Amino acid sequence: MRERLNRRQVLQRLAAASAGLMLPANARASDLSPRLAGMDDIEVQISSISEHTFRLSVLPVRSGQTSSIPSNGSLVQNSWDAPITKLRGEATAQAIALGSLRLQVSADPLAFTVTTPNGDTIQKLTWDKDTGAVAFVSGNAPLLGLGEGGPQFDRRGSTDPMISGQGGYKLATHGGRVPIPWIIGTSGWAILFNQPFGTFDFTGSQGRFLPSRPDAALPLDIFVILVRDPATIMAEYSRLTGHPEMPPLWSLGYQQSHRTLASREEVLEEAAMFRAKKLPCDALIYLGTGFCPSGWNTENGSFAWNSRVFPDPKEMLEELHRKHFRVALHAVILTDKLRGTASDPCELSQFDEQEAGCYWDAHRKNIAMGVDAWWPDEGDPLDIASRLVRNRMYWEGPQIDRPNERPYALHRNGYAGMQRYASFLWSGDVYSTWETLKTQVPIGINTSLTGIPYWGTDIGGFVPTKEFTAELYLRWFQFGSFCALFRSHGRAWKLRLPWGWSTGDPGPVEINNYGGAAIPDPNQLHNTQVEPICRKYLELRYRLLPYLYSAVRECSATGMPVMRALWLHYPDDARAVACGDEYLFGRDLLVAPVVEKAATTRQVYLPRGNWYDFWTGELVEGGREISREITLEIMPLYVRGGSILPLGPVKQYTAETVDQPLSISIYPGSDVSRLLYEDDGISFDHRKGNWMGIQMAWNDARRSLALDLAPGSRMLPPVRRNLVIALGPSMRTVTFEGNPIKVSF
Repeated sequence: MRERLNRRQVLQRLAAASAGLMLPANARASDLSPRLAGMDDIEVQISSISEHTFRLSVLPVRSGQTSSIPSNGSLVQNSWDAPITKLRGEATAQAIALGSLRLQVSADPLAFTVTTPNGDTIQKLTWDKDTGAVAFVSGNAPLLGLGEGGPQFDRRGSTDPMISGQGGYKLATHGGRVPIPWIIGTSGWAILFNQPFGTFDFTGSQGRFLPSRPDAALPLDIFVILVRDPATIMAEYSRLTGHPEMPPLWSLGYQQSHRTLASREEVLEEAAMFRAKKLPCDALIYLGTGFCPSGWNTENGSFAWNSRVFPDPKEMLEELHRKHFRVALHAVILTDKLRGTASDPCELSQFDEQEAGCYWDAHRKNIAMGVDAWWPDEGDPLDIASRLVRNRMYWEGPQIDRPNERPYALHRNGYAGMQRYASFLWSGDVYSTWETLKTQVPIGINTSLTGIPYWGTDIGGFVPTKEFTAELYLRWFQFGSFCALFRSHGRAWKLRLPWGWSTGDPGPVEINNYGGAAIPDPNQLHNTQVEPICRKYLELRYRLLPYLYSAVRECSATGMPVMRALWLHYPDDARAVACGDEYLFGRDLLVAPVVEKAATTRQVYLPRGNWYDFWTGELVEGGREISREITLEIMPLYVRGGSILPLGPVKQYTAETVDQPLSISIYPGSDVSRLLYEDDGISFDHRKGNWMGIQMAWNDARRSLALDLAPGSRMLPPVRRNLVIALGPSMRTVTFEGNPIKVSF
């Protein structure tokens, strides 16, 4: 992988794997302006975005003037090159070359058909001028994407009105809905509906998109991607909506959330307990009063501290910082519109809480006091543009006072493009049930396929029920340790602490306002198994940080998510494409969460090739389903044959300096090259080339590993890196100082 400034070369390499789709470079709008019969009041524009993507716009014409396409902030730019085809009025059918493909435009009804040189139809879109509905070929392969929530896993057979927020679809099991009109046909196409917003219907032989109102059907603006390579599809989505920004490294550590707080002493003692017990943790998150009886602030929406539990907030923040915790505060928005940017000046004489500049100013005194991050909750009524303004505000606002520090914010709402602000997203107020845990796995996969890489859940489920047991919590904790957002939160909040299940104290009883809520059986509250198993997965998460951070860097450069559907790497394996109950974490780790109560085995599908059981090292042949025996402490993990897995030492927080070598484990099976990425984890200096990459190349036939400093990178302190290279039981210890070295076995 190259430095981010060389992203174009990365995309070019991805594109080389598939057929070209470039519209004719020598075409001019004046050459291609025929007229369509019966279409005097619209203009059709076709634009080339890349060799794989074209833009199709149907625009109303009023008084001879073509209307423009409104912007909601989701696209990285409002226009690309000028349209190379404009159609209006009376004309016969038109044909346009799309590289090796062909686009046929016809009228009555207005239709766009893309075919291969052999005449096979890849995609056909038909627009109904009376209803504004768009029909398109849905094929027989799974349909993925559409953002967070909604019917899972394959969207086929569902109707989705794309309602945003926690009232969108089955909150208890599916969580909040962040609808994004980006649908992936795993047979080799994808469509992004930029305008208008509406409903998807996949119940028929064709897919259908219906605008929210017939009078809002125009302008129609969609982007069509035609390529079989999944990596290129993800790269094209990033081209349109933006590449994810790098979050701070600490945000990938464990985050402990709190609800009702009793006192200053409780706040500090609970933090001290993490360090005394040597349970890794990076962030402490505090809920606001109003959402619970006693939170960090005085009331909902307030930025004033609750003096009963934070009588001296500055001193308490300093104490938490001395113990190497980051502090995030819960915040709600009290308006249903938001505009502008955080840096827009706020005139006190004309204070307007709908102006981002004014709203952000209320945060700044707490940032000056030492608050590290924010948890923007609610916002369901916000329109698309306002949601993105809010996402952007929590990215750009902190940089006003800390210009060289990457911000962190955990959002409940967003839209396409939110990844440009490194926005984290969680799935809302789900219930503590086995069905919920099972459903969250495919939800995470589809969320990631929609360009939102930093996602997670309330570990254990937000609303406790009679099903909330130590077993359910542990299985959820194991799953959470392999999500980008690793955070525990919910009512009965003391049971969200790694040691909470052995104390007999679930915490303040907060089960009102939710039907079916219940405190766990008291017999569950003295379970001594929970803490050591949580420790096992906390320590594993921190050991995996070099691997995870490198995957985050790859995501930032290419758009490939951290949590990956098997389709992304096995598109020709129908069983893998249809698999929604397991996923790849980065390129090389296959994760199979346990989502069944009292399970003693887990059926796992392993795609073709060899796989290694992470826990035992056993080599397993893929291309089949296996039955993996499990215990309460084991969630099946498999490492792909032909991979290099870097593992760091156990840390109590991500920035801790530990005088132990980095372990690089080789899982043979094929040649492989991987980049081990590192930067300071907090600043934007990586944009200036201040990062370190170790390019690791394994030659399977020669049983040798070559290590070299990646082009464009530099050695970061300490300039001598001790590495332990492991191939099964064989180990080699080397010192890397930036010069090429080769390790043979």
